[in-house]
Amino acid sequence: MLQAPQRSALTGPALVRLLARLAEADVAESRQSLADRLSQWLGWTDAIALSSALDGKPPSVAGGARAFGRAEEEECTRVRRSLVSAIASDSVLAGSRQRGPSPSSARMSAPRVAVDTQADYAVFRQRYLALQQSMETAIGTLRGRLRALLATQAPSLARLAVVDAVMERALGERERSLLGAVPGLLGGHFERLREGEKRRLAEAEAPAEVAADADPTRQQSAEVEAGAAAMQPEAALAQVKASTAATRLARSTDGGNAAVPLASEAWLDVFRKDMQSVLLAELEVRFQPVEGLLAALRAC
Repeated sequence: MLQAPQRSALTGPALVRLLARLAEADVAESRQSLADRLSQWLGWTDAIALSSALDGKPPSVAGGARAFGRAEEEECTRVRRSLVSAIASDSVLAGSRQRGPSPSSARMSAPRVAVDTQADYAVFRQRYLALQQSMETAIGTLRGRLRALLATQAPSLARLAVVDAVMERALGERERSLLGAVPGLLGGHFERLREGEKRRLAEAEAPAEVAADADPTRQQSAEVEAGAAAMQPEAALAQVKASTAATRLARSTDGGNAAVPLASEAWLDVFRKDMQSVLLAELEVRFQPVEGLLAALRAC
């Protein structure tokens, strides 16, 4: 018996693994070393600056430097918590339960058209880009503050601060390009979930329409309308009104032979949760340089 080939498990950052799963893509592990990949991302001017930072004379350190303490640790914790809170409490990403019942679900008769499937991804895209900008600004400011403190501690730490500044300038454009592609990948995930909901509604409506065609009250109404055509206008109108009222009463009593499928926000809630997970995973990637600078400061 033939078995479908299984996808190889990725071992990279959570962001890469999560995007590969949501995009339903079989991503192969890179066979290049980190040095080889960096050589493709650095221009010749970046390489010269990096070489000078690594091999040049260590920067001088002024005396009376302020020691690394709890203030920096607390500031890093505050920035991280603030960004996590912004992602977790974002109104666009709030689930249907947090938003409360929709107006359509509060009415007795739900519309046949599924409003949820008309949701526009552009709203989510703009929100993702805004949160990305918030992360870049807050983490960039924090990173610069830690570098400034590193430069006052010891020659080796001052060199590390210079190297980090060079790497940030050299890789910043590449980082923005790669992370800027994330909203596009999420857009494909959004469309796949929406198409799945449309198929579900179509499959649910098919038996409902068959049952509606077989509804005896509908056939009776048609017969009444046909007979009313031969009557005087006043009598015909009265008979049609009476028939319509009787039909509505019968359907409300037995629950209706043709149940109209209700639109569900479950697919949107799944997408919102996935988008939050991707944002949190991206935050962890963006915070790695800060964690490295903090580790160096703790060790001094």
